[in-house]
Amino acid sequence: MRAAASTIDELPSLLAQIAHVAGHANLLTDAATLARYAMSTASRPVAPLAVVRPGTTGEVAALARLASRHRVPIYPVSTGRNWGYGDACAPASGQVLLDLSRMNRIIEVDRELAYAVIEPGVTQQQLSDFLRDQGTGLWCDCTGAGPDTSFVGNILERGFGHSPYGNRLQHVAGMQVVLASGEVLETGFGHFPNARARHVFPYGVGPFLDGLFTQSNFGIVTRIGLWLMPQAACVNHFLCSVSRHGDVAALVDALRPLRLDGTLRSIVHIGNDLRVLSGGRHFPRDLVADGSCLPDDLRRSMCDEGGIRPWTASGALYGTARQVAAARAALRRALARIGVRPTFITAGKLKVAAHIARLLGPASTARRLRARVALGEALLAINRGEPNGRFLAGAYWRRRSGMPDGFPTNADPARDNCGLMWISPVLPMRGADLLAVHGLAEPVFRRHRFDLFATFSMITERALGGVLTVAYDKEDPDELARAQACYREVFARMMEAGYIPYRVGNHSMRELDPGDDVFWKTVATIKTALDPAGVIAPGRYEPARVRSA
Repeated sequence: MRAAASTIDELPSLLAQIAHVAGHANLLTDAATLARYAMSTASRPVAPLAVVRPGTTGEVAALARLASRHRVPIYPVSTGRNWGYGDACAPASGQVLLDLSRMNRIIEVDRELAYAVIEPGVTQQQLSDFLRDQGTGLWCDCTGAGPDTSFVGNILERGFGHSPYGNRLQHVAGMQVVLASGEVLETGFGHFPNARARHVFPYGVGPFLDGLFTQSNFGIVTRIGLWLMPQAACVNHFLCSVSRHGDVAALVDALRPLRLDGTLRSIVHIGNDLRVLSGGRHFPRDLVADGSCLPDDLRRSMCDEGGIRPWTASGALYGTARQVAAARAALRRALARIGVRPTFITAGKLKVAAHIARLLGPASTARRLRARVALGEALLAINRGEPNGRFLAGAYWRRRSGMPDGFPTNADPARDNCGLMWISPVLPMRGADLLAVHGLAEPVFRRHRFDLFATFSMITERALGGVLTVAYDKEDPDELARAQACYREVFARMMEAGYIPYRVGNHSMRELDPGDDVFWKTVATIKTALDPAGVIAPGRYEPARVRSA
């Protein structure tokens, strides 16, 4: 069912009631604010009806009751930085946006059992800083989406990071959820008074409900228990590359047994040359005709200059010094069979390299060495749960003015007018499947004249999560049209070939239902039971057939 928005006559009364709940200062209706929330990397701006910034679960519950009573749709976001998938925009207009970023309390950190209880507005930087400053001896998992992104928002999208805790949803125990009725649901053991294991055993007793509130519009999550990682005595980052495109299949197949047997505990990312190249510079418009992608010869030249090969794998080893040494030896043996040698990055190596760069002074060799040291430091930092915005550089690839001054500080691709859409197929962890997915996408990108940035991450021990990036110039209407056409065609190809995305943007929600699908019928039944007026995020992970049912 779809909510019926309040009439124009009812709107002033409704807004007055919202302001009474959250405070007048936290109800935003001015045009400039609404336009800011409508900014989107996907060039699908959707302005909210209003923005309200509740500060407590009780306020969220009161707002849910108001929405149900008036049948006005509400769209919750944690911090609104869902880059490439919709940012802070709702799937459709006429919705009141619930910005939960004021709810940013770290409610509890249990050092002994290594977990935190946090609200939706808690950012990667905030939790990372807290764990360090309080001397907890714990690390959080971080994504490359930037310091100001929310843990809760990313987890509810089933996002993934870098560390051994990178499959993030697997490390959540206990959610607090506001339902459309205004009731507050505690999942797992949380609904039992004084339950002692609510944040250490996720399943509770009875039906396991937590998954229902990820990638759905069944409720508003206002708190989660998040498991943290004890600091490792030793962390090494590793990089390894292949010299030919087709050799990436052997690389995947060589790494898979190490992921399966636990030698590789972290998420391992395998990126193509363009993905690596876009992390250090932007599109050379002065060398390329308008509206074109990189010519093959220029692409090879730029990669040769940066020492970039067709595919590079990146991951980390954790443990004691002896455990890491054993993992390094196992990795060397596995890769030696395919003629590949890994490079290991350690804090000690970076310190020596930085000293050499200082001795070399302003020479070009020193500049390149300093850039490599900076990258190595960022990689080691993110492995230890310290977020860094530099991994957002690829979002700025086609932006006319390149990366903004001061990048990566305060990086915001939506505000900075970056064009970015992500297609995220999941595939079996086999080299042949990686080549198949790349083979389906690459000719479409080429025909539409876009560079294909491709990353495939070992998100579980058996699956690769692909991220195929359509980066485009938002200031060029023709390029925007081509980007949207490219996205739609690649998305359709992946669905047809059985490489279904693990998450989608607002512009693809309607494409998820292949027909008379019992799965989506069941989703509609649950939605109707929990939210009969259909007020929470209508259209979110809810195909058109379901909404009209």
